[in-house]
Amino acid sequence: MSQTEQPKNNDNSVRLSKRLAEQLQCSRAEAELYIEHGTVKVDGVTVETLGARVRPEQEVTVQQGAKAQAVPPVTIFLHKPAGYTVHAGGRGAKNALELLLPSNWNQGDTPAPIRMLQKHFQNLECLTPIPVPASGLTIFTQDRRMVRKLTEEALYIEQECIAHVQGTMDEDGLERLCEGTSIEGKRLPRIKVSWQSDNRLRFALKGIFPEEIDAMCRGVGLQLIGLKRLRVGRISMAKLEEAQWRYAMPWERF
Repeated sequence: MSQTEQPKNNDNSVRLSKRLAEQLQCSRAEAELYIEHGTVKVDGVTVETLGARVRPEQEVTVQQGAKAQAVPPVTIFLHKPAGYTVHAGGRGAKNALELLLPSNWNQGDTPAPIRMLQKHFQNLECLTPIPVPASGLTIFTQDRRMVRKLTEEALYIEQECIAHVQGTMDEDGLERLCEGTSIEGKRLPRIKVSWQSDNRLRFALKGIFPEEIDAMCRGVGLQLIGLKRLRVGRISMAKLEEAQWRYAMPWERF
């Protein structure tokens, strides 16, 4: 049911949840759970919007075997392009949440696919964000357990980034990057840094956040002109193309 087809308040319509509660002899709260789970159809069309209204002559059906259970929270992995912010109302940048569209969903070849629901894109929180100019693996979640883990253990989870640089590195620059002494007046943890090609450095960070890479590069005579995050812990972008996203699977761990 499209937005333009929604009945109005003055045409004898009622909220779908009210109609469903009467039809199933259940509470309104339970009726809303059926709707959020994508198991309710109006005239043969699935409706997941809690505020949807129906007219008396419209047919409302519920998928056989459906249960009034809360939709489990999800975690989403996005290959964020450069120039996108992960925060609402970001100035001068498009919001990465706008990329979480059905057309950008990479379902892969998982043996246990997740059914996409509107509920999955509500109240998403971005964890371990990367700067707006950077691209790469970005994590959104509704799962409070995931929020706690990636917040409390942020300094202990390794992140792998590729820095595109230009300029001439100081003679002892690579050593200072690894030792954590590239930023004057600040001591950073020891990390692994290596040349991937003539103008690309691979950073394996632990205890350092991606936004600090710019200052680290400047501290050894280099200019950072591009940054991509490939991995957070054991989770990598794998086959995600730019702007594509996928669901985290239940068996995946950071």
